[in-house]
Amino acid sequence: MKKEKIIIIGSRVYIFTSALCLLFVSLQAWYDPQMIMNLVNVQLESNDASSSIRGVYGGVGLTIYFTLIYLMKKDVGKGLLFLSMFWGLYAFSRILTVFADGKLGGFGVQWLKIESLLFLMGLALLMCYHLFITHKKSAYEKV
Repeated sequence: MKKEKIIIIGSRVYIFTSALCLLFVSLQAWYDPQMIMNLVNVQLESNDASSSIRGVYGGVGLTIYFTLIYLMKKDVGKGLLFLSMFWGLYAFSRILTVFADGKLGGFGVQWLKIESLLFLMGLALLMCYHLFITHKKSAYEKV
């Protein structure tokens, strides 16, 4: 029982921490889209460009934040699955960039490491969740 509680709490902390990071970026994007793009040395030169950053990093990011908060409370397993895919595909996109366009700069390398670590953490938590929690639930349902 203690093992299951540790897995649930650890999973919720992981989901909540990811959600807070996305909330922070979303609010920054709404407040000042250029601040987000300064991280990768890109100048937004039109209102359409600013609007796109507000929409993707702000609006979509906030949608993901609310989804993660919901999943953290209602379905931890789906939250872990979502974040494993989310961080994994972020990391894959950076790796794809290396093959398509060449070497990443310092920002890209740093975030490739962070996203890869978050992917592996999510995957490990997901496997533990299914092994110790979902598996147990299905055993009880058979009785």
